[in-house]
Amino acid sequence: MKVQVYGTGCGNCKALEKTAKKAIDDLGVDVEVEKIEDMEKILEAGLLSVPGFAVEGEMKSMGRVPSVEEIKKWIKARM
Repeated sequence: MKVQVYGTGCGNCKALEKTAKKAIDDLGVDVEVEKIEDMEKILEAGLLSVPGFAVEGEMKSMGRVPSVEEIKKWIKARM
């Protein structure tokens, strides 16, 4: 499984990446975190504001940093 963290490197983008990794560690599952910083790819994904979070390409959040529990729920739903 792969999750995507969309962002340009701002503080919230970095926080989202850290939160996603914490959720994955807590679950103890094998999930790859793909960091997408290219603005063209961010726009292609339909993001109106960063950071964005997707599970297997399905956008779950944009413009905010979701909680560890939210991310865990989204990952579990795809397993």
